[in-house]
Amino acid sequence: VYGEVQAERAAANFFRKGNLMALRELALRRTADRVEDDVQTYRSDRSIDRIWKTESAILCCIGPSGGAEQVVRSAALLAQQLAVSWHAVYVETPALQRLPEARRQRILAAVKLAEDLGATTTVLPGGQVATAVIDYARENNLSKLVMGHNRASLWRPAGTLAQQLGRLAADVDLIEIGVPAARGGRPEPAADATLPQVVGRRLKPTGYVVALLACGALTALVVPLAGVLAPPNIVMLYLLAVVGVAMRYGRGPAVFSALVNVLAFDFFLVPPTLSFAVADLQYVLTFGVMLAVGLVVGQLTAGLRYQARVAMHRERRSHSLFEVARALSGELVVEQVVETASKAIAREFHARVRIYVLSEDDRLTLTKADVDTPGLDLGTARWAFDHRQAAGLGTDTIPGSPWHYLPLNASMRTRGVLALQPESPRLFAVPEQRRQLETFAALTAIALERVHYVDVAQNATVQIESERLRNSLLSALSHDLRTPLAGLTGLAESLQMTEPGLSAAQHEIAEELVASAMRMSAQVNNLLDMARFESGEFRLSSSWNSVEEMIGSAVRLSKRILASRTLKTDVPADLPLVKCDAVLIERVLVNLLENAAKYTPPDATVELVALSVGDEMRVTVADNGPGIRPGTEQEIFNKFSRGVRESAISGVGLGLAICKAIVEAHGGSISATNRGERGAAFTFTLPISEEQPLPPDEEELGVSE
Repeated sequence: VYGEVQAERAAANFFRKGNLMALRELALRRTADRVEDDVQTYRSDRSIDRIWKTESAILCCIGPSGGAEQVVRSAALLAQQLAVSWHAVYVETPALQRLPEARRQRILAAVKLAEDLGATTTVLPGGQVATAVIDYARENNLSKLVMGHNRASLWRPAGTLAQQLGRLAADVDLIEIGVPAARGGRPEPAADATLPQVVGRRLKPTGYVVALLACGALTALVVPLAGVLAPPNIVMLYLLAVVGVAMRYGRGPAVFSALVNVLAFDFFLVPPTLSFAVADLQYVLTFGVMLAVGLVVGQLTAGLRYQARVAMHRERRSHSLFEVARALSGELVVEQVVETASKAIAREFHARVRIYVLSEDDRLTLTKADVDTPGLDLGTARWAFDHRQAAGLGTDTIPGSPWHYLPLNASMRTRGVLALQPESPRLFAVPEQRRQLETFAALTAIALERVHYVDVAQNATVQIESERLRNSLLSALSHDLRTPLAGLTGLAESLQMTEPGLSAAQHEIAEELVASAMRMSAQVNNLLDMARFESGEFRLSSSWNSVEEMIGSAVRLSKRILASRTLKTDVPADLPLVKCDAVLIERVLVNLLENAAKYTPPDATVELVALSVGDEMRVTVADNGPGIRPGTEQEIFNKFSRGVRESAISGVGLGLAICKAIVEAHGGSISATNRGERGAAFTFTLPISEEQPLPPDEEELGVSE
């Protein structure tokens, strides 16, 4: 019903607007509905239910015809209109050996165009084009085949490629694109979808000379034995020579060998000898059968030889990829990865190779030996790196460059750029070669990323161990120093109360001694607390607390720290209760007040403000001192970090780090900002629970009820 409604809407749109786009939409929707009906019809067939899961994915068959580019563009346009992915394939067959160089180049241009338009190009080896295409379509769930129009011919007893595809897969939509007519009004013959070889074969006389010598040697051998050997046996010997020539030198020498053998058999062995005349007409049939069998055997042998050579090349490429992957998997240093990958790619593609790697500051760098390589352009390499696209030779971006720049794209980010200068620029015209180069680049990128994360893991392990050792030392030192510091503080306080009384100078020294001992004790306590926080040994003792009471307690503890500074507080009386560890929050307030006292002049003003904002309590300690150095607002909360690197102010840089650890343990946050032209403000937040505790009277009333 949905399909019919959409079709009616499309038809109405067509008649209303009077344009062809609505008609195209109507045709496409009807085609989609028909495909869906076919799927439902063949649902009982297990293979169809397993294979045809997509409705409109397109497969474009590329052949050596003059309209190959038009077929590719039509397939790309159809895929864009249907909003589906599409594939472009060509099939390797032995018949490709007879294709001229111009048609090979035309095929390569069509395949390159398909890849540029977003298609997935694939090489399909096989003897039968139709079978290979249908197998690929079923493996990738492609329901529409787009191909050039094939004309019927007496030389094709099996029919055109479209007829063969129709017989093999009646449930596949075949779309034939008309090809432009060649000169003279006749369309250029559209052969089957095939793959051109990389290099056109030239006529080599070696095979023909060997075929002639083999025929002469065999004739010289069998002529003396003509009275002993029967003619059928002699014919079999000549056919054996044809097979040998075909296996070694291919189709052309095999055909030449069959012709020469027939002539030699007629001239030297068929009466009357030494003449091409034939006394018995039966020998004419023998010559015909001998020639036909020789041609067929040579053709089949040459085809098998071609396919074996293709399989050998592919096996060699697969082996080279395996060797490179195995070599790169064992490298642990960037320099080793670069060296291994460069040698392998240079050996495989007969090219000069340079690899840009990403430095720690995100710059592309080369090894010292490769910096002065002529022709390399860092700007082009950077463009390829930034856009994650190939540039330079063989691309549309700076095609005049002698180098091809390929980004090393890994899973997380681009790890560098591969620069390649091949001996033959035709390397980038062959899709299979480009795909292999991209595979080498992917392996190199993965190896570089693995080495990067190995370094990251090693550095993280070293940092963890260093932090653990430092925490252990701090904890041990803190425990060992607490007892003598407590004794020192007690002795200093006792010294002030000794009889007879101390002089004014001695009393001042005693007070300074007590203050220094207490400061040292506070620093030791900070070290111990930081070690406890880092080890996770501390536990929060949370309860409902009043912010006003915690602030008052912190102010009382900080009276001597603030000294002559003016403290202003703004704490509303109706603030909600906060569930927290009161002792630790008081510690945060004391540390912030102490930090304000350290970095402000004696006549400074310190403000302490608390207010409720939404679902959090916000407490701010502000001053009118020199403020914070720009860019260090987050750094000052790190351990052993201070606002001024070299300062006469006492401290080890743990106060704010402890504040951050305590606040984050409560689920809050802490930050620091500058107050305009002068002063700094430290603000921390604590979460406020929606369920506040009942007042004591209401709790007792609830119990009595």
